[in-house]
Amino acid sequence: MTRLLPTRTDASVQRTDDPSVLCIDDESARDVFEALASETAYDVFTLLTEEPATPATVADRLDMSVQNVHYHLEKLEAAELIEVTDTCYSEKGREMNVYVVSEDPMLVFLGTSNDRASLKHAFKSFSSFVGPTAILLTIGELASRLFDDG
Repeated sequence: MTRLLPTRTDASVQRTDDPSVLCIDDESARDVFEALASETAYDVFTLLTEEPATPATVADRLDMSVQNVHYHLEKLEAAELIEVTDTCYSEKGREMNVYVVSEDPMLVFLGTSNDRASLKHAFKSFSSFVGPTAILLTIGELASRLFDDG
């Protein structure tokens, strides 16, 4: 018997080359910090940077309840760190959202909005010298060290 409803997604992680800059005095920066404050939320976000997933898939991979995953997905989505990219269906026919990191990466800057223009200029100059991939790898390594050192 052929399935009429898709049970899997063909969505992928897509990122733009132009990150938005959040300054410490932006309300959005506060939302990002609050959304990523727990280790669980950080783990959910990290998983979604690797591949799109349904709440059930996230729960399975991180060994947690679907209810707990939904709570963190809502917080991450409200902070615009993740978004719904697709819909698929469970074996029982229930509709499930597929989540992925937002298309626009964010750079959180611990300066004020007044410093934003000079930061963007410095970031573009630096990224043209070493390449955006090297910067992202460096930021990822820094984040992992911060969370590993506790």
